[in-house]
Amino acid sequence: MSAALQERLQAASAEFQKIQAELSAVVDARQKLDAQLSENELVKKEFTSLTPDNTVYKLVGPVLVQQDQTEAKQNVDTRLGFIKGEIKRVEGQLKELGDKSDKKKHELVEIQAAIQQETAPTAA
Repeated sequence: MSAALQERLQAASAEFQKIQAELSAVVDARQKLDAQLSENELVKKEFTSLTPDNTVYKLVGPVLVQQDQTEAKQNVDTRLGFIKGEIKRVEGQLKELGDKSDKKKHELVEIQAAIQQETAPTAA
């Protein structure tokens, strides 16, 4: 087996593992964003059942601080918009990394096939 092919295989394998690690990190980020999105949508849903007489509190550190209902609703809407934007960004990263992963996987298969072709005539 030629040293050049072996080096290419090792380099491509290392790149593939790096891409897989990045992909895993982005998937984790996506899951966290999904959790935040559902939590904030639940809060927004709860706001619909409030009357103007209800008091809204916001957790600031270890203390609950009274907050204006309108301001609280606006904060949640702003947060939802931000989270949805981040989800779109992360989805783009997932697609890009998935494509990179597929290309690198294909490259690895080609290198392995070349190595097999190189070693097959000597075995026969």
